[in-house]
Amino acid sequence: MTFLPVEGFPLSGIPGAYAAEIGDTVVVRAGVDTLTWTELHRGSNRVARGLLAAGAATGRIVTLLLPNSTDLVLAVFACYKAGATPQVLSPRMRPAELDAVLELGDPAVVVTEADSSLVDRTRAVTVEELGAGQSDDDLEPAIATSWKAPTSGGSTGRPKIILSGRPAVTSSFDSDMWRIDAGEEALITAPLHHNAPFVTALTTIFLGGSVTLLTGFDAERTLSAIDEYGVTWVYLVPTMMRRITALPDEVRDRYSLASLRAVWHCAEPCPVWLKRKWVDWLGAERIWELYGGTEAEAGCTLRGDEWTRHVGSVGKVTWGQMKLLDPEGTEITEPGVSGEIYMRVTPGTPATYRYIGSEATTRDGWSSLGDMGRFDADGYLYLLDRRSDMITVGGVNVYPAEIEAALVEHEQVLTAVVIGLPDTDTGNRLHAIVHTPRQADVTPDDIHAFLDGRLSRHKLPRSIELVHDSLRDAAGKVRRSELRAERMPEPSR
Repeated sequence: MTFLPVEGFPLSGIPGAYAAEIGDTVVVRAGVDTLTWTELHRGSNRVARGLLAAGAATGRIVTLLLPNSTDLVLAVFACYKAGATPQVLSPRMRPAELDAVLELGDPAVVVTEADSSLVDRTRAVTVEELGAGQSDDDLEPAIATSWKAPTSGGSTGRPKIILSGRPAVTSSFDSDMWRIDAGEEALITAPLHHNAPFVTALTTIFLGGSVTLLTGFDAERTLSAIDEYGVTWVYLVPTMMRRITALPDEVRDRYSLASLRAVWHCAEPCPVWLKRKWVDWLGAERIWELYGGTEAEAGCTLRGDEWTRHVGSVGKVTWGQMKLLDPEGTEITEPGVSGEIYMRVTPGTPATYRYIGSEATTRDGWSSLGDMGRFDADGYLYLLDRRSDMITVGGVNVYPAEIEAALVEHEQVLTAVVIGLPDTDTGNRLHAIVHTPRQADVTPDDIHAFLDGRLSRHKLPRSIELVHDSLRDAAGKVRRSELRAERMPEPSR
C-alpha cells in the first residue's frame, strides 16, 4: 500500500483511493458480513446518488438509525460523497427522544433498517433502497461542512447535537490523539452512535486499516476476535473490562492476544483495582486511557506505566488547554486542590465544535463540561465528582434531568430525583426516588411501565422508590447528595 492521505484529503475520496490499490482487502467486518474496499467504494457511490436524489446536500445532516454493520460504514461514506454530514443514532431510541433530535437536526434523509418502526416509513429509507438502480460510477468530489454530528442527552434533559468544527477532510488530530497507525487492525466493541467508537473506527479506515465491529458485546468473543483477526488496537469501556476480567482463568488463557499492541479505555472512571488487573495481565505499555469530551477542545491521555506512578490519574493534558476554577471563578494553581475543569482549544486553533440545541457553559472563553478535578505537582489530572449530576452507566452518560422530566409527566408524580448507586457490573445503576401523594394509587411497576415507552432502555431506572415527603428544601433545591448518601450501601468491613 503506497497511498496515505495527506492532511486535508477529502473523506469522500478515501474509498476510491484505497480501492485502486488494495481493492480486495476487507475494510470492515460485522457479524458474518464483510466489506472490501472495492465494495465500499462502489456501494457508497450508489447510495450517495440515492441520498442526493432524496434531498441530501452540502450543509445538511443525514441521520443513520443503523446498528454496527457493514451497511452503516457504507452509509457514512455515502454521506461524505453526497457532501452531507452523517449523524449516527441508536436504532433503539424511543420515539420521543428521536423526534426531539430530528427536530433539532432537520436531516435531509433518515436511513433505517427495513424492519424499523422508529420512523414512519414514508419519512425513512433503507440503504438497499437508496442504492437500488443507481450507477456505481464515481461522483464529483464533495466535502461536507462537518464530518460528524454526534448527539448528547444534555444536562438540561433536552438533547443537543455536537456538530464537529472540522469539515469532512482527513486530519492527524484523531490518529495522533488515539495513537492509531496506518494499516491498523482495530476492534471496536461499542456502538458507533457513541462518539469515541465512531471516531476510532473511521480514523482506522482513513489510514487504510481494517475494522471489526462487534454487533453486541460478548466478553469471550472480544478475546477470540483479537486472535482471529490479529487485532492490534482495541477500544473498551471499563464495564467491558470488568466482564472480561470476570471470565474464568481457563477461558481467558485460551487466547494469546499476541498481536495486541494497544488497549484503550475511556467514557467512565476505571476503578483502580480493575486497571491494576489489566496492567498486570497485559503489561502496562499496552494499556491506554483517554479523558476528554466529544467537543474535543482539550483532553488527557495516559499509558499504563505512567498510571502506575500516578495511580488514579487520567493523565497530563495532551491537546488543548485546561485549568481549574473555584466557585468564584478564580484559577486554582496549587497542586492537590480541587476545582471545576475548564477547557479551551490552543489559542489560534479553530473551534472544534458547535452546539445545536444548547449553549456551552463558559467563562472568559473557557468552557466546562461540568467535571471536577485536581492536578498533582507533576501536572497529572485526577477526576473527582461531577459538578453536574450526570451519571455514567456502563460507559454511557445519562443525565438525570431527562429521566426526571419523563417521571413528572405521570399524573401521580409530584417530583422525582434520579441518582446513581454503585454497581459492580456497570459502575453505577440508576435509582429513582419518586414523590407521590400519600393517597396515590400507583406502584413502582406502574411507573416503570410508564417510562418504558418514553426513554431508551439504558435510561430506565433499575429501581424505583416511592416516598411521600418533599424531595426539595425550603429554597426549592433538591437535596441530591444527601439523598444519595442515605442510600449508599454500608462499607464492607
